[in-house]
Amino acid sequence: MTTQDINTSPAAVKRSRDGVRLLAGVAVAIAATCALPMVAVLLAALVGGTETVRHLIDTVLLGYAGTTVLLVAMVATGTFALGVGTAWLVTMTRFPGARMLEIALVLPLAFPAYVLAYAYTHILDHPGIVQTVLRDVTGWGPRDYWFPEIRSLGGAALMLVLVLYPYVYLLARAAFLQQSATTFLAARALGSSAWAAFFKVSLPLARPAIAAGVLLTVMETIADFGTVAYFSVQTFATGIYTSWFSLFDRAGAAQLALCLLSFALLLAMLERIQRGKAQYHDPARRAVAMPPAQLKGWQAAAAMLACGIPVIFGAILPVIVLIWMGIGSEQDLLSPRYLGFIRNSATLAGVAAVLTVAAAVCVGFFQRLRPGKLSFGAGYIARLGYAVPGGVIAVGLMVPFATFDNQLDAWMRSTFDISTGLLVTGSIWLLVAAYMVRFLAAALGAYEGGQAMVHANMDSAARSLGETPVGTLRRVHLPILSPSLLTALLIVFVDVMKELPATLIMRPFNYDTLAVQAYRLASDERLDGAAVPSLVIVAMGLLPVILICRQVGRQK
Repeated sequence: MTTQDINTSPAAVKRSRDGVRLLAGVAVAIAATCALPMVAVLLAALVGGTETVRHLIDTVLLGYAGTTVLLVAMVATGTFALGVGTAWLVTMTRFPGARMLEIALVLPLAFPAYVLAYAYTHILDHPGIVQTVLRDVTGWGPRDYWFPEIRSLGGAALMLVLVLYPYVYLLARAAFLQQSATTFLAARALGSSAWAAFFKVSLPLARPAIAAGVLLTVMETIADFGTVAYFSVQTFATGIYTSWFSLFDRAGAAQLALCLLSFALLLAMLERIQRGKAQYHDPARRAVAMPPAQLKGWQAAAAMLACGIPVIFGAILPVIVLIWMGIGSEQDLLSPRYLGFIRNSATLAGVAAVLTVAAAVCVGFFQRLRPGKLSFGAGYIARLGYAVPGGVIAVGLMVPFATFDNQLDAWMRSTFDISTGLLVTGSIWLLVAAYMVRFLAAALGAYEGGQAMVHANMDSAARSLGETPVGTLRRVHLPILSPSLLTALLIVFVDVMKELPATLIMRPFNYDTLAVQAYRLASDERLDGAAVPSLVIVAMGLLPVILICRQVGRQK
């Protein structure tokens, strides 16, 4: 039998069609799962009625909206200034320690913002080290001086800026590295100073990448719960949790979630538009590398200080403070209780990472195999989860499945006099589904980045040898994409370890994770105890950051 016979035999054609249908069905089911929370939130908000809406408008809605917008504006401004400034300095100039700092500037990505909040509250709050020393040295009383309040809107914005600026830094640095020196040097030749050339030439050319980075930080800001909740900053994220658990107002929580969802989807649309315009230059043209300017004297010292401060306050100092707090606490990391927290966190993160990456492979390969409206729509919906805060996803999944469980239990009671209880609500699998919806976009990004290395001719060669589409994926794509898939697994694993709002709302009874334990201890003002699980979360977060740092070091 010839190769052509194998490729066109009825059995081979049938297997190929069955494989494509199965892949299409799985991809559509994944997209439907990602769309379910958004649809459920919309329906639950509409069912809630106008009375709840009026009550929210009269009481908390405007306050939540104003605080959220102000927090977003502060974080966007801070991450833009810090990310772009440091990226320009380490890329376009040379000063002592520049090569080390260009990698170290990524380290704050390993920290959840709420962990920084615990560390800085310990040293900057009224009973903290800084104010205690200040009172001892000056002899002042508590009312004799003014000190910035860390537990405030400004404090929350500062914590978020310190951990989120690497998003802007990485994208801005990549954009600056890709720029040719021709336009910059032309501006200098026409009489512009270095600063003027930067603002008139380099910054506009990098604008799409920078805007995409800032929009990512904004979406992370509106999704944050741990930091704003600990600092008592009333945003939509805290309002959803309060309505759900404290007020037991499911309709109010759904309507607040709908407001936050609308804002998030608007930002996702803006990010999509920016990504579509992310190339202002012709990559086919011969690029002339920008010669870095050698800084000396006070300029070199200022550059070292500007790039060193984010690393010190975003990574080094928090680690030192957390270790000091952990040593003085009574928390035993090796106790059966803490080993249970670690086991729960690792189990959830491991299962969620495997299922999320598998879902990304299905959706990504379906887009490659059958490009069209169906595959494009499935991929687009699957990516929307990164713009939807964890609290919104939790509400969107809890509402329909709680209704299903209650209806099933009522039917079983009336028909068979048997109570089924809550079969789905409060289960690990529903929580894992929430993680998959939330972090599928990150896995898709890593998978598609590696998929670009698989040339289309490889698919054609495999098909000519009689391989089905699923066989091509298993025998050709997956071995080549193993580094990208490993990166995706690590990223999702760590993201799940840090995730807080969805875990708080959806976790099974008495099934706590490290993030929940840290939040609970911090809420009880036991910051020394909260340092121990926080350190474990940070240690886990260093895994993908190390991979990113290695990649940054190679981009020269």
